[in-house]
Amino acid sequence: MNSKPLLPRPITGEEALRWLKKGNQRYVKNLLESDKLENNLNLVEEQDPFAIILGCSDARVPVEIIFDQGLGDLFVIRVAGNIVAPSQIGSIEFAVEKFGTRLVVVLGHSNCGAVTACVDALINPEKYYTPNLQSIVDRIRPSVYNLHELATATGVDIDAQELVDRSISANVRMSVSQLKHGSRLLEDMYRSGELLIVGAEYDITTGVVEFLED
Repeated sequence: MNSKPLLPRPITGEEALRWLKKGNQRYVKNLLESDKLENNLNLVEEQDPFAIILGCSDARVPVEIIFDQGLGDLFVIRVAGNIVAPSQIGSIEFAVEKFGTRLVVVLGHSNCGAVTACVDALINPEKYYTPNLQSIVDRIRPSVYNLHELATATGVDIDAQELVDRSISANVRMSVSQLKHGSRLLEDMYRSGELLIVGAEYDITTGVVEFLED
């Protein structure tokens, strides 16, 4: 069991971001701190997450593990395609107000099935999805549409995989923008520097999380 003393919880968004980056480096190097996910009875009464992660539901993206964080460290919201809808915004507002968490990360990942479905729907308009799945595709569509239109305007064959890869990044950036501008609370805190909102992509093959520049 790891007996190292607990470090002070990050206070600012920048400090929290550094913690996540270091945790991912440990994960990639297979240097995980062994007791991170052990049951902690101190969490029964309260939690104190230092970062909020809006990630994808994909089973290959276990957020606490890839950032080498423990129970209670991260406030995680998972939905197919890491999309932004009122319930996701409300969950983030709750964590920001309740716990004073000052970092929000929108985490996309390679080979995202939801983004792939959206690209497939644009390339093959006759494709049928259930109404509920279609609602997810429709939220991703704006981030993919311009890329698809640009590709088709050139008159060359569309490389579907390249379009998916570029769309994953575009979808993350769109979700980040929606969080920055889709909530008065989050927007005011972001503009004042109290809240850091960033995008990132997890590479399923390498395990590396790359944080996106604005």
